[in-house]
Amino acid sequence: MKTMKSLLAAALAGGQMFLAQAAMAAGTVEAAEKQATNMHAIIMFIIFVGVTLVITYWAAKRTKTAKDFYAAGGGITGLQNGLAIAGDYMSAASFLGISSAVYASGYDGLIFSVGWLVGWPVILFLLAERLRNLGKYTFADVATFRLAQGPVRTLAATAALTVVIFYLIGQMVGAGQLIKLLFGLDFMYAVMIVGALMIVYVTFGGMVATTWVQIIKACLLLGGATFMALGVMAHFGFSFEAMFTKAVEVHPKHLAIMSPGTMVSDPIDAISLGMTLMFGTAGLPHILMRFFTVPDAKAARSSVFYATGFIGYFYILTFIIGFGAITMVLTDPQYLDAVKGGINLRGGNNMAAPLLAHAIGGDLFFGFISAVAFATILAVVSGLTLAGASAISHDLYASVIAHGRASESTEVMVSKMASIALGIIAVALGIVFEKLNVAFIVALTFSVAASGPFPVLVMSMFWRGLTTRGAVIGGIIGLVSSVGMVVLSKAVWVQSFHFPHEVFPWAYPTLFSMPLSFVGCWLFSILDNSPRAAAERALFDEQEIRSETGLGSEGAASH
Repeated sequence: MKTMKSLLAAALAGGQMFLAQAAMAAGTVEAAEKQATNMHAIIMFIIFVGVTLVITYWAAKRTKTAKDFYAAGGGITGLQNGLAIAGDYMSAASFLGISSAVYASGYDGLIFSVGWLVGWPVILFLLAERLRNLGKYTFADVATFRLAQGPVRTLAATAALTVVIFYLIGQMVGAGQLIKLLFGLDFMYAVMIVGALMIVYVTFGGMVATTWVQIIKACLLLGGATFMALGVMAHFGFSFEAMFTKAVEVHPKHLAIMSPGTMVSDPIDAISLGMTLMFGTAGLPHILMRFFTVPDAKAARSSVFYATGFIGYFYILTFIIGFGAITMVLTDPQYLDAVKGGINLRGGNNMAAPLLAHAIGGDLFFGFISAVAFATILAVVSGLTLAGASAISHDLYASVIAHGRASESTEVMVSKMASIALGIIAVALGIVFEKLNVAFIVALTFSVAASGPFPVLVMSMFWRGLTTRGAVIGGIIGLVSSVGMVVLSKAVWVQSFHFPHEVFPWAYPTLFSMPLSFVGCWLFSILDNSPRAAAERALFDEQEIRSETGLGSEGAASH
């Protein structure tokens, strides 16, 4: 049982919310020792890697131009893109983290699933169609349609790379721990294997390979979660009342798990967390990049519609899985060693879903879920690496350094070199962060996305008065304030730097940093009376025509 406990704890390290929870323990507990291998998981892992490498080989032969590399030639259908978005978004954190939060806190654990899901209507109604009509490869194309290329693209690329690198750290640490324990390898070599696979997918297959890796992973995860939920419901005769009654009976908090407030009790923290999850989603570069892979705005809207349906269905399943784990794992004597540490109020015991998989399907299904956990990591890191590489090659090199004069072949070559560099950086940082407390990474990542890219993107689309000066200063304010507040919070200032008291009293800074960014964009725009600012305001009408119809120039402001 000790072996299972170590393996499950490592597998869960692969996602955003898991890191926010499990890494707190990682700061004080030595890294897990190499354990006996799980042959079921290894076989399924090898099958998945083999299939995806074949897809990469196929995709490499289809990737000829920059549009192929960045946007899969714009030939992905709405349904395919919806599945790929779901695959990009339904990380191991969503599957394992949310179900464990429900397992630990009951009803209150749904704050993450509700927050992440509500982010999708924001994208659907505010961003999807305009992104597809105004942009080409990255969201910086949209922000610079009427604003100055150099400073705004530099800001957008900096924000994108900040989000990508912090995301990659967590994913690499989790994937490395998983491979280490499945194969008995040293952590360093495990991280190198993951980094090598990530580089191969992106460098050779581009967006085509990344898209199909994400689609396969989404289907595996939806299938596995559906099987688990059906197993739970069958156990209770498909009666929710029977399941909830049993959960209230056996859970240490009893009836409290059916009410909010057991996990997030501070109203400011709750509001800020909700804003972080909702608006952070709309600022994630690897999510926004997916809207350029479809042929038109209609397909962009339909892809968000499909993605919202898949993700919403998936989050319903995690709710059932969480309560099922309470009733089928918490009361089973064979799992006493795995849960003897008690139930953490923030869902720290993240073994709920894998233990439930073992209770329902034995070693075989447990092996499948372990392989799916790794598949989620590969899908996410591929999308992240491609987003980071495109920020370097398309936004910085081609648009800022080469002033739009770089050839497509050169731009793609730079992107591939950037992918290799990002892979090396991710491996190095993964090794460095193996034993460190990285609980702040999730809050930092989503807060940066909500406070930096999101305000600039929204205001560039919808406010005539935005100028280059306002966008750059407001974006910098959002980036700096979100990072600074996270560093001064308890997760970093006390638990990582070991100061006696935190300076910033809340866990999530978005409630403060995002409004600061919006105010900065507004204030410094209205104070800007330069000739350039007047020209940028005048170009808003042209942008509106393009955003609504898809017709017009590729960019209004090349200055």
